[in-house]
Order: sequence, then C-alpha cells, then structure tokens
Amino acid sequence: MTGMIEVIVAVFVIIGVFFAVVSAIGIVRLKDVYSRAHASGKSATLGVIFIMLAVFIHFLSQGEMNAKILLAILFLFLTAPVASLMITRSAYRNGVKLDKNTVIDDLKEMYETDDSKQNK
Repeated sequence: MTGMIEVIVAVFVIIGVFFAVVSAIGIVRLKDVYSRAHASGKSATLGVIFIMLAVFIHFLSQGEMNAKILLAILFLFLTAPVASLMITRSAYRNGVKLDKNTVIDDLKEMYETDDSKQNK
C-alpha cells in the first residue's frame, strides 16, 4: 500500500513541477505584462497546489492529518488568480501597453466609458 501512495505522491509532485516550469517559461518568454501575469496566476497556482496535495497525501499516509495544508491550498486557490487579475487591471488603468500582436482589447470600451463619466 505504501508503494502505491509513494507513486501517487511522486505523480503529483511531477505534475506540480511541470506546471511550475511552464509558468517560469511563460514569465520569461511572454512579451507583455498581461500574458506574464496570466502565466504566473494560472499555471504557477496549479503547480503549487499539486505539490501541496502531494505533501498532504504523504503526511496522511503516515497517519498525520494536517488540515493547515488543505487550508493553504484553498487560500492559494482563491487568492492567487485574483491577485493576478488585480495586477493586470492596475497595469491597464495605468496605461501599460498591450503587445503589438494583441487582437482584442476587451477592457478598452469599459475604461473609455469610465473616463467619459469622470470628465462630466
């Protein structure tokens, strides 16, 4: 039974490391702050969550139930993508330019109407 749990833990760690590496590559290779924030907000979160799940399963197999790890997973799952969203919204409101290859700017209309309301 412990061999199977070790395999599950190893698979979760490998998946977590994969997502962390993809996130790191995305942060380095992507061209604008919006794409980089997306890479760090989504895949890095998944990477950390998988690694923390592996830690939880490892300790659970040794007879130790640690609810703090589950709370940390939940906290990270809820806060990291929201923080990434707030950083990108702040960058957009401060005029950070989109990449030249960006096709659609969904926020343009929303912030143009906000600016016109403030000027009245």
